[in-house]
Amino acid sequence: MPCVADWLNNPFSIVQGIFAQNVPNSDWEKKVTEYFKEKLKENNATNWVPSLNDVPVHYLKPNSLVKFRCMVQDMFDPEFYMGVYETVDPNTNARVLHFGKYRDVAECGPQQEIDLNSSQTITSERQTFYCVPVPGESVWVKEISFNLQARVSPSTSYTPSRHKRSYEEDEDMDLHPSKQKEQHMGSGSEIHGCVEPKRLETEASAGHHLTSPNCSSPLDLNFPLPGEKGPACLVKVYESWDSFKVNDVLEVYGILSVDPVLSIVNNDEREGSALDLMECMDTAEEQRVHSPPASLVPRIHVILAQKLQHINPLLPACLNEESKTFVSNFMSELSPVRAELLGFLTHALLGDSLAAEYLILHLISTVYARRDVLPLGKFTLNLSGCPRNSIFTEHIYRIIQQLVPASHRLQMTIESMNRSRLIPHKDYAANRLVSGVLQLASNTSLVIDETQLEQGQLDTTGVHNVTALGNLITWQKVDYDFSYHQMEFPCNINVLITSEGRSLLPSDCQVHLQPQLIPPNMEEYMNSLLTAVLPSVLNKFRIYLSLLRLLDYSISEEVTKAVEEDFVEMRKSDPESVTADDLHRTLLVARFLSLSAGQTTLSRERWLRAKQLEALRKARLQQQKCVNGNEL
Repeated sequence: MPCVADWLNNPFSIVQGIFAQNVPNSDWEKKVTEYFKEKLKENNATNWVPSLNDVPVHYLKPNSLVKFRCMVQDMFDPEFYMGVYETVDPNTNARVLHFGKYRDVAECGPQQEIDLNSSQTITSERQTFYCVPVPGESVWVKEISFNLQARVSPSTSYTPSRHKRSYEEDEDMDLHPSKQKEQHMGSGSEIHGCVEPKRLETEASAGHHLTSPNCSSPLDLNFPLPGEKGPACLVKVYESWDSFKVNDVLEVYGILSVDPVLSIVNNDEREGSALDLMECMDTAEEQRVHSPPASLVPRIHVILAQKLQHINPLLPACLNEESKTFVSNFMSELSPVRAELLGFLTHALLGDSLAAEYLILHLISTVYARRDVLPLGKFTLNLSGCPRNSIFTEHIYRIIQQLVPASHRLQMTIESMNRSRLIPHKDYAANRLVSGVLQLASNTSLVIDETQLEQGQLDTTGVHNVTALGNLITWQKVDYDFSYHQMEFPCNINVLITSEGRSLLPSDCQVHLQPQLIPPNMEEYMNSLLTAVLPSVLNKFRIYLSLLRLLDYSISEEVTKAVEEDFVEMRKSDPESVTADDLHRTLLVARFLSLSAGQTTLSRERWLRAKQLEALRKARLQQQKCVNGNEL
C-alpha cells in the first residue's frame, strides 16, 4: 500500500511546490505531469485514487486527486484562463506569483488583489469536455472495478456538510418540495455543521434530469441512454486535447473542483467576482448548460488522461510488453474456455450449436480498418426464427449483458421508432450536442429486438431513425444532425438483430434459429443457466471475448493464393449462387473462427471449417424457405 501522502489528499500543495521551485521556468507544468505519472506507477497506486464512478461526489474531498472512467459526450469551445498571475498587497506592495492551472477561480490572500496589468501574467488555453459514464456499461464492470478499488482510508475520507445532498436526495427534493422546506427550516447548526451521513452510498445515482437550486427547470445531464446512473463531469484538459474526440472512452486523473462559485447563474453574487464564468456566453440557456451547479456536475482538472482500448477491468488497460505474460497465460488455456462458452451459448440458444458458433464470432468481431468508406471487420448478425412475443430475446440480452462490458437493447416497434431520439443533434440555443441512443462508445453491443414489430405507419422521425440504424449497420457511422448539415461520426458497434423472419434491417449474416428443446418455463430455464455458471468461469468468458477483439490478424500469401483458387473452383461448380459477397463473408467467418481459437493467421484447416459452417447456415435458410414458401 502506498503512503496516502499529499499528492493524493492535497495535490495543490505538490503543484505549488513544483511551481515555486521552477518559476519563471516554463518546465514546471511538465514536471507536475511527470511527478504524478511516476506516483501512479507505484505499487497499484491507481487503485488508491478515489473514483467518481464508485463514490458519490459529496463524499469526496474537494481539491483532492480523483479519477473518472467516462465517454466524451460533447466538446465545448476552448476557454482562456490565467495560467500565471500576480497578486499585490496594497499596504506593503508585496507581490506574489500564483498558478491558475487546475483551478476554476483565481485565488489570492485576504489582503491581496490580483494585478491584471502585471507583466508576469500569462494567459493560457484549455479545452472543456462534457463527459458521462460509458453508456450501457454492464453491472459486472462496475462491481469488479469497485472491488478492485481500495477503500478510502480515514485520512482521505471527507464528511460532507448536511446541505450537500446525494443525487437521490436531490431528485427526492424535487419530487417532494415539503421535504426541501423542512430541511431549509432546520437549525443553523444542522445546515452548516457536519453530521454523520446515514449511509455511504456505493454508487452515485443520478436520473436523466436533476434539479438545481439555481435553475427553474430540471438540469438535463444529457446521457445517451435512458435510465443511466452516475455523475456527468466537466473535464478540463490542458495538454494534447486534439488527440481526443467525441465518443472516445477516457480514464482521467485530475483535481476535483466543486467550488460553490461555479453554481452562481444569473445571480447578483456573480457581479464583481474575480472570474466571471458566464461573461462570454450569449444566452441564459447556454449559461445553464455550460456552467451547471458543481454539486451536480463536478469539474475535473486533468493532470493525466488516457484513451482506453477497452473497459473490461479483468484485462490490463493496455496490451503492451508488460501485459505479454497475462496474454500468453490466458492463450494457453483458450481451447477449454472456448468449448465451455460454446456449450453455455448453445444452452442459451435452446440447443442450437450452429447459432452459438455464429454468436461467438459476432461477439469477437470488430472494425479493424476502413477502406475508403467501407468498414472492414463488422459482422452484424441477424438471429431469425426467434419466438414472437416471448421473453426469449429479453433473456438472450441478459446473457449478453453478463458477457460484454457495454451493451444496450433497443426494442424496435412502430411507436418506439416514431418517438425515440436515436440521432444526436446540435442545440444551437444552448450551444451543445444533445445526445441520442446511437451515441455509443466503441465495441458496445447493440441488440435490436424486432420480435415485437407489427404493421403500422412510420412518421418522419421513425423513417429517420430506421435509416440511421441501417447506416449504422452498413457503414458503421451515425450522421449527427447539425440542422443545416449532417456530420458523419464513424463508430464500431456490434449489432445483433433478433427477429421472427428475416430482419427489415440489413445484416452481414443471417442465422435461422433451430431450437432443439422448448423449456416449459423459459424464465426458470434461463435463470438456472446463469446461476449454474461459476463466477470464475464467467470471468474467463469475459476475458476471452474482450481479449480476442484486440489481437492482430493476418493472412499469408500462400493461404491467400489457396483461397483464391478455392473460390474459383466454387464459382465453376455453382456460378449463380456463389458471389463476391459470399467470399467476403466466408473470409470474415474464417477470420473470427481463427481468432476464436487463438490463431492470429489463417490456416487451411480454419478456411475449410469456415466453408463448412457457411454451407450449414445456407442449407438451413434454404430449408426454412422451402417450408414457409417465401424468402426469409
